[in-house]
Amino acid sequence: MIQTGLGNSHAKIILMGEHSVVYGEPAIAMPISEIKCSVTMKSTTDGQQTLDSRYFSGQINDLPTDMTGIAQVINILEQRFYGQDDTWHMKITSMLPAERGMGSSAATTIALIRCFYDYYQATLTEDELLKLADLEEHITHNNPSGLDAATVSSSHPIWFIRDQVIEPFEMKMNATLVIADTGIRGKTKEAIALVKTQLRDQPQATQSVIHQLGELTVQAATCLKNNQLLELGQLFNQAQTLLADLGLSHSEIDKLIKVAKVNGALGAKFTGGGRGGCIIAIAKNQTDAKLISDKLIDAGATATWVQPLNTIGVNHD
Repeated sequence: MIQTGLGNSHAKIILMGEHSVVYGEPAIAMPISEIKCSVTMKSTTDGQQTLDSRYFSGQINDLPTDMTGIAQVINILEQRFYGQDDTWHMKITSMLPAERGMGSSAATTIALIRCFYDYYQATLTEDELLKLADLEEHITHNNPSGLDAATVSSSHPIWFIRDQVIEPFEMKMNATLVIADTGIRGKTKEAIALVKTQLRDQPQATQSVIHQLGELTVQAATCLKNNQLLELGQLFNQAQTLLADLGLSHSEIDKLIKVAKVNGALGAKFTGGGRGGCIIAIAKNQTDAKLISDKLIDAGATATWVQPLNTIGVNHD
């Protein structure tokens, strides 16, 4: 009898709180459920464990170095269930662009863990899911907050404080978010290390910026709950200035942000680790968002997504 398993997840973006969340400040993130990731497993009789994905196809034992986190999670899950005697073929199918601040590695890991548990018909708690995902994220991103895994596994926006709070966040915002890919791979691990170095070398100034980013996140929460669109746009702009002051922006990020603002965005910032990746821009409505999206593509964005904020979390997974 053929044994099968399936696990799903989706993309995420951080609305506010990049980097400062690593140091105990709050962050707000939301799922982008239309950008999906799935992992399937099927039992085989060939005595092999193989993986097929856009980055690697072959034996599990031959996974490349940049998939070390995934390899470790697979090894832990094998030991947790029936050792390494079972043979299977795994396939990862993802719509998420890698290293763009959209949670690609976390989404893959969450879907993979869910797939393993489905394959072995085992019960998976949310706490266990996030603990396992955290192992991969630490290898891939150095000192992650855990926010990515929490959001790519959720159907609702998340209010997050590291090691303290992970809770659904209700938004009442009639606006549309434009997400644009710079085409430049983000460098989350490098960016986290940069902030850590600045905290060591310039502790007072760097801590002040981190705290200001946390304050902006608290103010953004009020805006999102009360449909304060113009104010939220201003907070986006202020956050981008502070993140750039930490050396976390990029010339392509700066260029696309300028294009978004010139074409009607009320505010814009990068999302995720920075040094590349994606920007997000707030538009009054879907008509404005479509114009901004088109102009961003004309300016060199490799992909854009338009997400009405009033639909996030309405349909549960």
